[in-house]
Amino acid sequence: MNQKKNRRPNRSQKPKPARLKAVREYTAGGVVYRTVGERIDILMIQDRLGRWTIPKGHVEQGESLTQTALREVTEETGLPHLRMGDKLDKLHFFYRKEGKLIFMTTHVFLMEAQGDTDAVIPEDSEGIVDAQWFDSDTALGLIEYRDTERLFRIALSKVRAVGGARSASRSGRRSRRYAGNR
Repeated sequence: MNQKKNRRPNRSQKPKPARLKAVREYTAGGVVYRTVGERIDILMIQDRLGRWTIPKGHVEQGESLTQTALREVTEETGLPHLRMGDKLDKLHFFYRKEGKLIFMTTHVFLMEAQGDTDAVIPEDSEGIVDAQWFDSDTALGLIEYRDTERLFRIALSKVRAVGGARSASRSGRRSRRYAGNR
């Protein structure tokens, strides 16, 4: 009888490494824009690692996603007057924190900054180094994550479709404003 010499070992007998179960976390934030003449500016925050991204933060118990997005953008940027627009999409990603595997879902909304939009104050207690307005082309060039870039492009097309300065929340829903405690 011919037996195969190079038989694969029976893998079911080998112990499998323990799989880490990911902890689920939820955040919400926004692609915040303003119009200056014909130009569309996008607000970005810089984290302590030097990466530019969107303002966002964790959903607190009892809060809706829109409430979280408005609160977090106001806290992280100091902008108290925001008009909520459409939900753009959600992002999913994994990361590790203190030895735990985290599966993050971030809900991202379009928001228009109103009033004195130059008074941006980054929230250093959250590890935010800077918050700045960038013209849309520069903002697209600063993004390191493909999914965030995709949301920027969706946001820009929505803003351009409604004429820039007019609110990008013309989807039949009433606009919501948030006036923070600052």
